[in-house]
Amino acid sequence: MDPAIGRYGYDDASVMWSIADIADALEAGLVERTKRLDEEQAVLGIDALDEISLHPILHHALRAAGYGIHPEERYPRDRIRRNRSEGERCDIVLTPDERILEVPEAEATLFAPPQPVALDDAFWLEVKVVAQFTDEGANARYAAELLEPVRRDVRKLAADTGIRHAGVLLVLHTIDRTVADHDLELWQDRCLERSLPIGPPSLRRIPITDRVGNSLCTLALYPVHRA
Repeated sequence: MDPAIGRYGYDDASVMWSIADIADALEAGLVERTKRLDEEQAVLGIDALDEISLHPILHHALRAAGYGIHPEERYPRDRIRRNRSEGERCDIVLTPDERILEVPEAEATLFAPPQPVALDDAFWLEVKVVAQFTDEGANARYAAELLEPVRRDVRKLAADTGIRHAGVLLVLHTIDRTVADHDLELWQDRCLERSLPIGPPSLRRIPITDRVGNSLCTLALYPVHRA
């Protein structure tokens, strides 16, 4: 078996986007925010942030690395709907070199931005945040939040024929690395059992001050290819 493909059936050589570079940018942004919270002696850390609260931090980190950031973009399959408020939306769409994202359904004008990035050349990123402990104690919904919602995002990305480059970012807050590794392996195995097209993840570990029970933030960025 080609080592570049591995058990996930994913060929890294065919991808123009580097998930390692994206993971590096996200890690740098969260390390910076974690350090700032520690310096401020904040009562709560990044593990207390829900997904919506975390998004601006991720946007800032990716912009600092030179990516164009396009939040809450409609999936390509939903662009046929006339009303732009209709259809499912992706958390973050990335373009290289801070370039504008193409809007195929918009009418062409003389003032259209130069060199927009086509939808199928952009990187479509869904984000999920799961914490083993919250400020109310052990998270009773930890397993449920980890398993099904993240798999649902994989299915959405893989099923859209207008997307070529995509990934799911799992931000996992746990008591330690042992728990993180075990739970990520379980999640991966469940995905593979269901033939969900994920690739090998790019992992980043960020130690965090234990305020509510979590002492490690693991970033797991899984590439997703077409089903």
